[in-house]
This record gives sequence, C-alpha cells and structure tokens, in this order.
Amino acid sequence: MRIHVSFIDRVGITQEVLALLGARNLNLDAVEMVPPNVYIDAPTLSPAVLEELHDALFEVQGVEAVEVVDILPGQRRHLQLDALLAAMSDPVLAVDRAGKVLLANPALVALCGRESAGRCVGELFGDPGLLQVLLDSNFHLPMREMQLNGQSLLLDAMPITHTGGLLTLYPPTRLGERLSALRHDHAEGFDALLGESPAIRTLKARALRVATLDAPLLVHGETGTGKELVARACHAISSRHAAPFLALNCAALPESLAESELFGYAPGAFTGAQRGGKPGLMELANQGTVFLDEIGEMSPYLQAKLLRFLSDGSFRRVGGDREVKVNGRIISATHRNLEQM
Repeated sequence: MRIHVSFIDRVGITQEVLALLGARNLNLDAVEMVPPNVYIDAPTLSPAVLEELHDALFEVQGVEAVEVVDILPGQRRHLQLDALLAAMSDPVLAVDRAGKVLLANPALVALCGRESAGRCVGELFGDPGLLQVLLDSNFHLPMREMQLNGQSLLLDAMPITHTGGLLTLYPPTRLGERLSALRHDHAEGFDALLGESPAIRTLKARALRVATLDAPLLVHGETGTGKELVARACHAISSRHAAPFLALNCAALPESLAESELFGYAPGAFTGAQRGGKPGLMELANQGTVFLDEIGEMSPYLQAKLLRFLSDGSFRRVGGDREVKVNGRIISATHRNLEQM
C-alpha cells in the first residue's frame, strides 16, 4: 500500500512519521520527500493496520492529511519517461561525461541486439575518439554519419546540463522526409495543376497514365511552365508517395558540388567535408523520388554516373570506395527541344 502524508514543514517531522511505521515492523520499499509531503510505499501495510496508523499519524504535531495513493510521484515520472522513450521510433541514448551510456530506449536496444546501458559510447559505435569529439564540442555536435551494427545512421547530439548529452540516431531517409516536408506544397497530386484548357487536360491525362509506373520519367517544357509541379503530382499518386520527394537543380550547381549533393561524400573526401561524411539526395530519398531539374545541363561525367544508378540502383559516394545501393525513382526535367536536337 502507498500513502501520502502532508504536513506543516518542521525539523524532524519526517523522522517521526517514519518511526511510526518502523514501530509496526512495516517494510518500506520507497520513501519520497517532496516537502511538505512524504510519500511512502509499504507493501506489507494492510487496511487494518492503516486504520490504526492513521490515528497515530494525526497525533504527530503538524500532520494535516493522510491518504492512500496508487503510485508515488517518482514512480509515475519513471513510468512516463519509459513510455515516452518507448514511443520514440528513433534510437535515443543518454551518456555521461565519462562516455558511459546511462539510458537507452527500446529502439536502440533492438538495433544493437542487447542492452546498451553501462557500455562506453566509443565501444558502442566502434569509434574510440567519439567521446573526445563530444566533449570538445560540449555535446553540441553537428549531425554526422555513424555506423551501428552495420547500419548507417545520422548522429545528432545535444547537451544535458552538467551531466553529459542526449544522442539521437536517424536513418538518412528520416532526414529526407523532413527536408521533403519543408518543401512540400499543400496541394496534393494533380490538384496542384490548375486549369481546364485542352492542353492542361491532355497533360493530366498523359501524366496520370505514366505516374503510377515505377519507372524513370522525363518532363519536357519551357522554363517556368511548372515541370516540378508535374513531377510532384506524379510522385503523389505513385506507390512511393509516403517516402520523400527531393529536388536538385542541375543548372544551379557546378559539377563537383552537384555530385556531392546527389551522391553524397565519404569522410575526408575533400577539405571542409564533414568528418563523418554526408549522404546525398539518393540516400535521403530512398524508397522515394529524386527530381532532377534541367538535367540537360548536367555534365557528361555525372550523366554517366547517373546512368549506372539507373541500371542497377548502386553508386559510390564522392571519395568513397564502398558501393551504396538504394531504391529510388528518378524524375527528370529539361527545357531543351530534344526532337530538334
């Protein structure tokens, strides 16, 4: 049984209350002090003993109320924290300044295959220098790529005052979903294409026929005519509609930057690169759609690399030697007159 005793705060009153329980040989599983309250968990406290104890407690100077409660405040907070962590689909762990994992949610335990509390964060990620990097940045670490149990994840760190930090792991597609949501229009599918002219009706009819095909598409039209709206509409009614839609303007970036944006780069690929590397749009939009605007301006080198991806779904990051394989759909657009060319 759990009881809550409220009182007028004075020196020694808590000891007097607990002495009454001790005199009745009651085992106490937990005692929580939240002045002017004390919460007591006494499993062996029976209703009959409580009735006699109730009168004895009111004889203590300052006691104002005694009531039975279903749970202690600390236990309630603990259960709420467990429920919150269990509800988070992304792996989360708290670490102290010595690098020890204090707490890990079920998503992280499932990813690791065993309980992670008590392990060193460097051992967990196979990176002995990770703790020092976290300490040097005071746990304000920019998102970086890590490997955990053979899976590539993005690590985000934030400090917990004076105690360490909270680390959250995201699959690259989760970041892609957020980027896609930030760029997303409110209109869905072909509702975004306004107009009732014969040309618009013909466009919609053609697009509806090919949009549901899980194949690369090419949208042709003059600059400013809404090629991206058509691409978004095709994505919205395809089987990939729940996954990210990410766009890249091939005419707006030089070749080297366009390559790293599209395919990502490995750690240390070039000066100024993020230490852990960076996934490109292809990985961020896995299971979704990448829209390549003005693909006719893409360099022959990048077109050849893109052709390899279209062939078997694999590519290498800039500066990397590992094959990355994803399942993505390409929708391209160009203003060039292909028939005339």
